[in-house]
Amino acid sequence: MEGYNFNYTILMKSNSNSTSGNDALSLMHVATCIIIAIGLPLILVAIYSLYSLVQNNNVAPIYVINLLMSDLTQLCCLIVMEVYYRMQTDEERLIYIIFFFIHLYAVQTSVGFMVCIALERYLVIACPLWYRYRRTIKISVVICAIVWALPLGPVSFFLSFDEKVSYTIFILFLLLPFPPFIFFLGGTLKALSASKSVPNDEKRRIVGILVLVLLIYTLLFLPCIILFTNPLREKYDKSLDILGNICLRLSPLADLVLYIFMRKGAIDKLLAFLCCCSMDSNDGSSPSVSMTTCTQSA
Repeated sequence: MEGYNFNYTILMKSNSNSTSGNDALSLMHVATCIIIAIGLPLILVAIYSLYSLVQNNNVAPIYVINLLMSDLTQLCCLIVMEVYYRMQTDEERLIYIIFFFIHLYAVQTSVGFMVCIALERYLVIACPLWYRYRRTIKISVVICAIVWALPLGPVSFFLSFDEKVSYTIFILFLLLPFPPFIFFLGGTLKALSASKSVPNDEKRRIVGILVLVLLIYTLLFLPCIILFTNPLREKYDKSLDILGNICLRLSPLADLVLYIFMRKGAIDKLLAFLCCCSMDSNDGSSPSVSMTTCTQSA
């Protein structure tokens, strides 16, 4: 009960800053509404398109579907939190707290599925034969169930322990994927030269996915980790808090970019576009020739 009272105090502290009329707070709420308006319909469309692939016994999209489902849960929680963020009555406070912890759980779940996606892409390059015969929908479903269950522990600690223990466990949970992300990217780049069974376009797509996963984690989750590493500072840095929250709430939109990169041909089109732009800038007198050359190379 002590942990519950502590975290309730933290929420109320954040809420008192939210109602202070600060311009940065208003910007955060506007940004959240924009993220919800853009992300919600696009995630639903992406889940539907990937579900049709799974019905055709394609195992690869399963982790992406679960990642998008965790993002969908985050957006639904944000809707409720935006409605009740003022927390003027006890009932509103209770609703806000419940969806705050659900949102916290969904964030940790999304990180877990990012690890699954990176691991799967690494195995395609490093252990292609083993991965080809071991990957089944049944195994993928079991792994997804484990990923959905793991964050229940860290979230429950927020209700059971004091401030220092709660934030330490949460920080460790978010930091754990960072070394595997670097290892998967480095191991994939090392194994690329020896891999002959994977087509070149597939290699580019896998490397692009791993780089994007690492960028999403570094740009959106690490700022939040930096924020939570000093929860007991005497001077409450509201600007840093707002920046961390915005980064965290941008993760569903970043995962949509990851979904686009996982589609076949996306990396090739991006490389062709960058090639055309580079050649056009180097030779502005013959743009038509540059476009023709890029089309042939793509």
